[in-house]
Amino acid sequence: MAFVLGATTAAAHFQPGGHRLDAPGYAWLAAAALPLLFVRRFPLPVFLVCYGAVLAYYWSDYPSGPALLLPTIALFTLTHRRGPLFAGVAGVVALAVAAVVSLATGGTVVADARAALLVVWLAAVLGIGTAARNRAAAIRAARERAAEHQYRMTEQERLRIAREVHDVVAHSLAMINVQAGVAAHVADRRPEQAVEALLAIKEASASALADLRATVAVLRSGQGLGPAPSLRQLGELVEHARATGLTVRVHGSPGELPAPLDGAAYRILQESLTNVVRHAREASEVDVSFGRSNGSFSMRVKDNGRDTGPPTAGNGLRGMSERAAALGGTVRAQRADDGFEVRAELPVEEDR
Repeated sequence: MAFVLGATTAAAHFQPGGHRLDAPGYAWLAAAALPLLFVRRFPLPVFLVCYGAVLAYYWSDYPSGPALLLPTIALFTLTHRRGPLFAGVAGVVALAVAAVVSLATGGTVVADARAALLVVWLAAVLGIGTAARNRAAAIRAARERAAEHQYRMTEQERLRIAREVHDVVAHSLAMINVQAGVAAHVADRRPEQAVEALLAIKEASASALADLRATVAVLRSGQGLGPAPSLRQLGELVEHARATGLTVRVHGSPGELPAPLDGAAYRILQESLTNVVRHAREASEVDVSFGRSNGSFSMRVKDNGRDTGPPTAGNGLRGMSERAAALGGTVRAQRADDGFEVRAELPVEEDR
């Protein structure tokens, strides 16, 4: 408003024959500008009021100036908020009304250069308003996509940490539970075996605490990853299972694997051995087999438990399937002829 008043006052000195701006003229322009305070809430009424007041001002004897800026702001806001079609209709109707009024008062529309200027003004404001509206929509869509991506990444990280905690706790507690049962059973008759069981409990609990600390540290910091599990720790995993009384035989070698596949294979094997300890009835032997063929890494864990029922989809089996699916592989858990087996197939790029 200050710019319009100042520019119009300055322009009056270079317009001979016109009236200088007096108090009613300043009040007129101020009254045309005041509705802009409500333009975001009522863009259409504000545009019509500003446009009518400014057009009437130009038809008066007051000096010309940049008063057209006032309806320009209103029309731009109307286009931005309601769209170019709605604003275009409103603008065309406003121009038509102005033409009718001009003809009714003895003016000429076709030969009046101001009429052409208004048409160009309408098209320009609609174009700029539409561009700004499209840009705002694009920015809003990009922010929504970024927020959705961030949510998806957060969910994936939450599930990853949940799987890690489940695998560590379930495996360690299963081993501790078995060893505690052994210690309680032989404490009076074979104290030396009870001591071995207690030492195994101590080792399993220390390993579990170390893994949990690493996982919690990652969760707290939000940076990096904890120590990655690997089939290089296969010997330690097998020894834990053997400490529960199982006979574990390993066939083949996993070889060198990419880090994501290596970690997933370790956790699948760990969960499979944990399930043998926890759920396999009278299981005494476990065979772990590794193999590769046609760009695929395979792992099979089979026990000789008796009367094994169909697998129940719990957190462990679900976690194994999710790990494999994330790498484009599969995990099948099913009854075998004389026990239960878990078979994992994971794609791996062969060295050329």
